[in-house]
Amino acid sequence: MTEETPVAAETQESIAEALAKGKLKRVRRILRDLSAAETAELLEQLDEDQQQIVWDQIGDVEEPAILELLDPTLAERLQVNSDDNQLEALLDSEDETDISPIAIVREALEAGRFKRALKVFALLHPSQAAGLLESLPPGERSSIWSRLDSARAGQILVHLREEVAASLALEMSDAELLEAARQLDLDDLVDLIQALPFGPGRQLLLSMDVKKRQQLADMLSYPEDSAGGLMNIDHISVRADVKVGSVLRYLRLLEDLPDHTDKLMVVDRENRYQGVLRLSRLVTSMADELVRDVMDAEFKPLDVLMSSQEVARQFEDLDMLSAAVVSEDGVLLGRITVDDVMDSIRDDSERAIMGMAGLDDEADMFAPILTSTRRRSVWLGCNLITAFLAASVIGQFQGALEQIVALAVLMPVVASMGGIAGSQTLTLVIRGLALGQVDTGNLRVLLGKELGIGTLNGVLWALLVATVAIIWFGDLGIGWVIGLAILINLVCAVLAGLLIPLILRRFGIDPALAGSMVLMAVTDVVGFSSFLGLATLFLI
Repeated sequence: MTEETPVAAETQESIAEALAKGKLKRVRRILRDLSAAETAELLEQLDEDQQQIVWDQIGDVEEPAILELLDPTLAERLQVNSDDNQLEALLDSEDETDISPIAIVREALEAGRFKRALKVFALLHPSQAAGLLESLPPGERSSIWSRLDSARAGQILVHLREEVAASLALEMSDAELLEAARQLDLDDLVDLIQALPFGPGRQLLLSMDVKKRQQLADMLSYPEDSAGGLMNIDHISVRADVKVGSVLRYLRLLEDLPDHTDKLMVVDRENRYQGVLRLSRLVTSMADELVRDVMDAEFKPLDVLMSSQEVARQFEDLDMLSAAVVSEDGVLLGRITVDDVMDSIRDDSERAIMGMAGLDDEADMFAPILTSTRRRSVWLGCNLITAFLAASVIGQFQGALEQIVALAVLMPVVASMGGIAGSQTLTLVIRGLALGQVDTGNLRVLLGKELGIGTLNGVLWALLVATVAIIWFGDLGIGWVIGLAILINLVCAVLAGLLIPLILRRFGIDPALAGSMVLMAVTDVVGFSSFLGLATLFLI
């Protein structure tokens, strides 16, 4: 290598100062201004620990040129940190006994092999990388995040849960956040702004050029769970009075088509929606035919305020890849593609599953203990109220329990049978509501069916449990009391399972969130009161 130059000495001093203060982003900024030769010279002037840290800040693109200029021994030592072929084999393997990406990354971080950890993220799709990032404890997550370049960070950011995305975005400087945002489509940028706290989100919005800022403001004006909240404006529209040949020539002038483009939107001079021109029809039509003669005018657009659940149902029923979104007066605003619908369905499913346990689907799995405790305590408190309600019912029959011990033994059987029967009906009705298959038009028929099922199951299991109770305790009275109580509870359970979701929905409460808790309270109260009440009347 050449003798150390004044410029190299100054650079080395800046690097050493940044390393001493732990400012790795500053190190990366300095390295970006150096040539491959200058970087190689710098590496050979640093001590061993500094060499490894600086090497971890060098991008994959710059690596080969720098390695050629390094001393072979040093180059080999630095490269030990990563083995692309080995990582690819590990990540692609379907053997469940192989080491997982989480384990690879955590072991690499514990050993200080940051470049190896970053290689794992580079080999994964952004959505997979986001899932892996969420699987790491906060300290390790921040360590990886600070080493990702802005473009890659932007791709990953939109796939993170809101709480995680907001916390990591706050770790970025304004310039880095803006650079990451520039890599995103408008619909992803909207999701990012909505995930950020108000201050950073507003700053990001204001940093855009006037045209993009207006587009974002328009998209942000619609509810997040509506067609307007799902749509993107990256569509291609044509007029009905142009020829097919002209449309084909126009498409050839474009560098690329928007993702998931299976149809073009047909509009009039005022941009009002007229129909769609499918690409399959476009390429098979004669060049001199007019668009109006080959377009599908019957393809219905989606209203901008349609709920995301209804949008998903339309896509499923009609097997659509994309659909136009229009305003109340029929003006074309954008389109929704199947990937956005799949994301919405997944989010709704996760929200329902987490909501049944009183958890936030957007919460960080590694959130601070006190924060997570506070969130879960609310749901535990609600359940405690229902538990005390059931306990108070049991307390009314304390005398009966003291006289006949068998009642205490058999009491949980009645409540659990009702709980299972009610949960079956509750799940069926919630699914029907989500799919639009349950409303006032068929409610009476469904009610009759569920009551019939509850009655038949009640008689069947009442006879079985009564027989077991009689054989167990040798008391005919206990047998028919528990049998009758099970029949009553099963009928009431299916009735509650049907009505509770409808009532909760009427009051604007998500049935998937609160339905199971209310049902449990109803079946416990009815089960305990019917069993102990009948026992008090006829056995004591």
